[in-house]
Amino acid sequence: MAKITYIEHNGTKHEVEVKPGMTVMEGARDNGVPGIDADCGGACACSTCHVYVAKEWVEKLPAKDPMEEDMLDFAWNPDPETSRLTCQIKVTEALDGLVVNIPEKQI
Repeated sequence: MAKITYIEHNGTKHEVEVKPGMTVMEGARDNGVPGIDADCGGACACSTCHVYVAKEWVEKLPAKDPMEEDMLDFAWNPDPETSRLTCQIKVTEALDGLVVNIPEKQI
């Protein structure tokens, strides 16, 4: 299991255990974390699971693929360095301690 901390825009923290093989989006959905809507169900066809990854984690995550880059163009207030779609981040033991910040709103 990997412990992931989701921080809402208002500062409320949700620290949850997520099984390897799931996505960060599925971890939020299955644990009732608000603010990550995932309207497309994880198909990388919307940007409602957009988060800002804590800066210390940016280089530790796999690179964004072109489809994720394209979908981030539709996210609310994306940051070129830290914005990610949680449906595209597969959880591994190496992600234990990952921190993501949920934007004020999604699209």
